[in-house]
Amino acid sequence: MQSPPIVPRSRTCRVLLTLLAPGIILTSQMAAQTASPELQKIMDRLDRLEKQNQSLAEEVQQLRKELAEARGSSQPPAAAPLEEKVAVDESRIDELAQSKVEASQRFPIRVTGMALFNAFLNSKGSGGQEYPLFAWPGNQASGGGSLYQTVLGLEYSGPQFLGGNIHGNVYMDFAGGSGTPFDYGFRLRTGEIEIEWADRGILAGVESPIFAPREPDSLAQVEFAPLSGAGNLWLWTPQVRFEQKIHFTDRTGVRAQIGAVQTNEVAPYQQSGPQPEAVRPGIEGRFEFYHRFQGEAPDGPRIEIAPGFHSSVTHVAGTSVSSNLFALDWFTNPLPKVEFTGAFFSGQNVAPVGGLEGYTILPTGAAIPVHSKGGWSQLTLAAASRLSFHIFSGLENGRTADLAYYAIGRNWVYGANFFYRLAPNVLLGAEVSQARTNYIDSSLRINNHYDLALAYLF
Repeated sequence: MQSPPIVPRSRTCRVLLTLLAPGIILTSQMAAQTASPELQKIMDRLDRLEKQNQSLAEEVQQLRKELAEARGSSQPPAAAPLEEKVAVDESRIDELAQSKVEASQRFPIRVTGMALFNAFLNSKGSGGQEYPLFAWPGNQASGGGSLYQTVLGLEYSGPQFLGGNIHGNVYMDFAGGSGTPFDYGFRLRTGEIEIEWADRGILAGVESPIFAPREPDSLAQVEFAPLSGAGNLWLWTPQVRFEQKIHFTDRTGVRAQIGAVQTNEVAPYQQSGPQPEAVRPGIEGRFEFYHRFQGEAPDGPRIEIAPGFHSSVTHVAGTSVSSNLFALDWFTNPLPKVEFTGAFFSGQNVAPVGGLEGYTILPTGAAIPVHSKGGWSQLTLAAASRLSFHIFSGLENGRTADLAYYAIGRNWVYGANFFYRLAPNVLLGAEVSQARTNYIDSSLRINNHYDLALAYLF
């Protein structure tokens, strides 16, 4: 009996595949049609990720090739592993997440300020204050440590308005509980909203007086501006001001500012009796002339000098007491590591802008203004990139004929401090100063102040 022909195994497989192919195809189509939408989405996403990975790999390879050619090498280095690139991207995303503050209107907001610790010691005449503005009567000394001069701030920027940029800031501190004058608890220090164009701007907020914006450098006296009551007219006031810049040359010009202010009326420091109206309107102006010695860098070698004025009226004891002041402030850094800055004022009734003695209530009940002169200056030496020294002095001198027997006739404060940068955002500071205060019909009072400060900037 003849055996059946033997069919090769490969031919057998082809025959079987031919017979089964329609079923396989039909089964695949039915499976695809019955696949869940979630599985299909996953497959689509995997396809997209694969394409993106391929694109990233090609871009990395191209960049490495261009870098090799720039260095004179014809052999491009091998492409970086995809895992390494993913790790770098994740690190950058985490960094952005840490530095971002979410705002309801989707505009940038930056948190700033400093955590500040002060260890201080005062000799007799401190009045129980951490940093006395003047030497008090009596023999009370003080010392201790505090964190209440810590400052918190928000800086923000918004949309364009009529071609100008809208930006501003708000600063607060923890000065409450200090027991000093102007102690308002957790308080607003300064804040502003400004619309700024190339050569002009409009600002509304609470800021330093328009006519006296400069102040010395200190980590010991932050609750108030340094040298308050000793020549620095600092009192933060609500204001609306307009600024115009005029350029004579690329290096020379004028910044003119004028505005309406709301004064914070307070009684003189050592006077009791009738209290003034809480707030009053006023007008201030300042005209800064500047010249840059090299280039156009705003912080390069330059000289700035600015006359200014303040005018308002205090209502107290049924009397109107005028406050009319002229001021002159300056800044110059003729040498790379040396700066000299300061201010001078002359006029009457300095109380609305942070001076000591503004007016006197006479025995008749009438109020008269106190005529005063004063100012402050500071010399700064940047000894190294991390170390700077500051020597400062300030004086307020009231006319004796205008003062009552209990008033402060002359207050002189002088001292020095240094800042050392332990890290990019950590400062160590030490300061020593002396206040020498003359009371009318009384002896000279002296207070020595010593302060060690540690600040973390954020």
